Amino acid sequence: MKYPFYLLLFAVTIISCNNSAPASQEPSDSLEYTASAPGAIAEKERKELSARLGTFFDERLVGKGFNGSILVAKEGNILYEKYVGYRDLRLKDPLTDTTSFHLASTSKPFTGMATLWLVQQGKLSLDDSIQKFFPGLPYPGVTVKLLLNHRSGIPNYVYFMADKKLWDQKRFVTNPDVLAFIYREKPARSFKPDTRFSYSNTNYVLLAAIIEKVSGKPFPDYLKENLFGPLGMEHTYVYTLKDSATATHSFDAGGGFWKDDFLEGTYGDKNVYSTPRDMLKWDQALYTNKFIRQSLLDTAFMPYSNETRSIHNYGLGWRLLMLPNGKKIVYHFGRWHGFTPAFARLIDEKATIIILGNKFNRNIYNSAHKAYDIFGNYMQDEDDGEEAEKVQEKQSPVKKTPGDKLPAPPAKKTADKGTKPAAKKISSSKAAAKQK
Repeated sequence: MKYPFYLLLFAVTIISCNNSAPASQEPSDSLEYTASAPGAIAEKERKELSARLGTFFDERLVGKGFNGSILVAKEGNILYEKYVGYRDLRLKDPLTDTTSFHLASTSKPFTGMATLWLVQQGKLSLDDSIQKFFPGLPYPGVTVKLLLNHRSGIPNYVYFMADKKLWDQKRFVTNPDVLAFIYREKPARSFKPDTRFSYSNTNYVLLAAIIEKVSGKPFPDYLKENLFGPLGMEHTYVYTLKDSATATHSFDAGGGFWKDDFLEGTYGDKNVYSTPRDMLKWDQALYTNKFIRQSLLDTAFMPYSNETRSIHNYGLGWRLLMLPNGKKIVYHFGRWHGFTPAFARLIDEKATIIILGNKFNRNIYNSAHKAYDIFGNYMQDEDDGEEAEKVQEKQSPVKKTPGDKLPAPPAKKTADKGTKPAAKKISSSKAAAKQK
């Protein structure tokens, strides 16, 4: 019996579709994400947690020089939210839920997850050598994975570019500048790759450069199009120097304006600006398989530096607190000038703690840590927050001089928004090797 050609073609198409892998398992070039509704939480539990959180933050942080925003949620339900103080202490313009704060190193998880997004699409491998993207970089044996978990041994540009003989401090450093400097000066590596942990902002500047190389787009545009936009993070962006007139400023503990310095222009390691509500959207997206599949997330949340026994560790773009009772906190704090963000995810309870400040206040870290215990037995004592502040990226080597005359407040604006290459010894290499 003969069948018309179009019927045979139809049958072949059906068979092919039935034998193909489910669409959800196929990597996609664009993120399609719809936020899930908040999880169920009993009204009694909601009221009790809200009351405890209100008392806790009012006593420990809000009335003690805090200027910033706080949001705490469970299962996506906001339990406590407060905005205290001013966007600009000179203008006395109140903070709102749309005020974007510099996330400092709390930006690193975005870079890390953007990297894993490309891995998930098959455009990148964790085992790729950095020489694949930048031939001639003087650090053989370094892979994408070792950049992510700070085991590369590459020194911190925050220090080696602070040498005034090698870099004009009046010029803003950008990501291409960091790359060019490394090619030219060849700063000595701090240790053999994958032998120990050492926090280095250079790792994440290089990751941003790799993302640009692979995607063919500027890093700020790539994150906007593939992460911030799809997740509905309307007030989140990657700062570049063109944003200097409109971005939120920071202040020292006494309220003094913190001037920009020559390190403002790099991203990947820092320079994401966001709000607590946008950060909650980010947090909730990580609980779904619509963004990063669970097996890859599990890889990101694994501890990689186990040479010394400690409850503190680092995954792929995330800090980890691994407690003796089995509890684990996935988090990242940060500091840049007066910006002191804290972002913590309590996976067991699906609780989220977000504190963003633009007036330096060390108590932000203490409060974030101690708040874990409101949700479970996280074994936090009064000293944990102090340790948390110490392990952040070192502050810019440019010191704010006490008594500096503050600039006049800006006018109000309308919102718009094989063989190892020889390595040169440079004066800051010792400092880089001793970084925290």
